[in-house]
Amino acid sequence: MKTLLSIIIVSYNTEKITKQCLDSIYSSFADTHNLPFEIIVIDNNSQDGSVPMLQQQFTLHKELILVKNKENVGFGKANNQAVRLAKGEYILLLNSDIIVLENAIENLFTFYREHEEKFQFLGPTLRNKDLSLQPSAGSFYSPFVVFGALFLKGDYWGLTRSSPRAIRRVDWVSGACILTKKKYYQDLNGMDEGIFMYMEEVDLLYRARQKNLITGFYPNAEFIHLGSASSGGKTYPILQVYKGFKYFYRKHYSSLDIFLLKIMLQLKALISLLIGFLTNNRYLKETYGKAYQMAVMD
Repeated sequence: MKTLLSIIIVSYNTEKITKQCLDSIYSSFADTHNLPFEIIVIDNNSQDGSVPMLQQQFTLHKELILVKNKENVGFGKANNQAVRLAKGEYILLLNSDIIVLENAIENLFTFYREHEEKFQFLGPTLRNKDLSLQPSAGSFYSPFVVFGALFLKGDYWGLTRSSPRAIRRVDWVSGACILTKKKYYQDLNGMDEGIFMYMEEVDLLYRARQKNLITGFYPNAEFIHLGSASSGGKTYPILQVYKGFKYFYRKHYSSLDIFLLKIMLQLKALISLLIGFLTNNRYLKETYGKAYQMAVMD
């Protein structure tokens, strides 16, 4: 039977949760054979037990394709690598720290095929480990949105990202789970490989919108997203977000917007540094000292 869906997972030092992700995928398809699928796992030179585990999975499951990179090439490049190998007409980009709930993949896929003239990229509801809703869709990062995210706890209030309760058009959805056609992904030349981690999906879906490809949110398929599983602590993702914002703005925004972004990033870092010194918080001092240096660099 011809492969219809290619599920793509990038693995990096996440042995246990990658195994959990794979198990949840197989479990979600246990009672149905209506969707011919394959799973392509790109391992970015993991140094834990990921590779032996994946090799064992490869021997157990005929749907699994394993590619072992000799270095960590980053999230975007690894996804692009997998898409080139994909046999399916449709691709599901899935983080290794995702747990598929019930028949969520089939629900998402069925809705997509029925509405692909309306939505060319589609994201589902993501939940935290405790099953609370995880904000996973948002507006493109204009200076106003960045200000809300940095200084107004915009994610908490749903100003900058949210988890919609109804089917709707959105600017972007979380890269933890995105369904699209291989053709659309390749027409955009995939993810920008200049972004090592964080902001890849926002950039991809921003370029999609420029080509009149619409992103939708479908709340009736649910996945658990554990979050930041391969980021190596809290400092690294913050620095990558700073780096991602700067890269995204240089690519898509005006000189004035870039100037405003740098001012906001510097101010956020300085405020956090001040709090760090006042409370003798080593994490804040180290993280935002590095973030400030990154913000002032051209």
